[in-house]
Amino acid sequence: MRALGGWIALTPELSAKLLMGRHVWDLAQHCDAFGQRLPELRSRAQVSEAANPAIVTFMDSVEDAEAPDQTVERLVGVYGVLKPHLLATYREHQARANPVYEPPTRRILARCIDDEERHIAAGDTILRYLAAGPRVIERVSVRRRHLEGLLAAAGGVTGDGLPTRDAPGAAGRPAELSDDAQEFIRLEKTTGSWPVPESLEEAQRAFAEALVAGDGASVARWLAPGLELEATGWSLLRETSYASHATVAFARLGHHRLVKTRLDGPSGSATVLVRWASAAEGWRVAALDVAGRDAVRPA
Repeated sequence: MRALGGWIALTPELSAKLLMGRHVWDLAQHCDAFGQRLPELRSRAQVSEAANPAIVTFMDSVEDAEAPDQTVERLVGVYGVLKPHLLATYREHQARANPVYEPPTRRILARCIDDEERHIAAGDTILRYLAAGPRVIERVSVRRRHLEGLLAAAGGVTGDGLPTRDAPGAAGRPAELSDDAQEFIRLEKTTGSWPVPESLEEAQRAFAEALVAGDGASVARWLAPGLELEATGWSLLRETSYASHATVAFARLGHHRLVKTRLDGPSGSATVLVRWASAAEGWRVAALDVAGRDAVRPA
């Protein structure tokens, strides 16, 4: 919960940002339910501690993906490693919980299991959408192997070993795609016709050409008052040279417009998310984030 909540502001991709925001509330309810259940079991309320130092290392590693271009690392850590492990752990505990004198615990676990099934299905959909291309797929694979190794070394969140993915109860109803994952993705995908104002289309084209040219003065001219060039992802973009640009997604959020642009060059590519706001002097960039970068490795 803490990790997802902290990542919302760091994550430029709209689909992943909305996914995290949707799930933070569910996880807060889980924490509250477990916290209230503890004193009923003669434990201290709202208090928890790690099973061992190794699980602390694992959780620290899950949370260390904080760079703007590490969205897929964040998603695979939570939705590809941690949540599937928690789901198997909950199922295993529920199978052992006595149905006669532990119905409150079983009900809490049933709610958590349902939510985790939904979360994993939606998270996997967003991850597969964002992890397009062989270099990004390799990043996902490396991240998954690293975190799974740390989790196994810790013996899972309980320290007693990893439950099997097909633990008792795992053969229940399949998790359906939910949490509006496809709707989140739709906001980022290319559509046949976008209602883009002509003035914004011209501003976006000029701004993208300035990014490709590496012309900081021209880029700064489009920034909204109060937004400094150094406060954007400009420094990251200047690490690579680009030759062309293409608009790959467009969305309207209230009075603002989100435009995702892909920059390509011989040494790599970058995806830039720009939030445009209409002002008296015309369209201006209210925020600029680097959603992802891929460098071409030397042969």
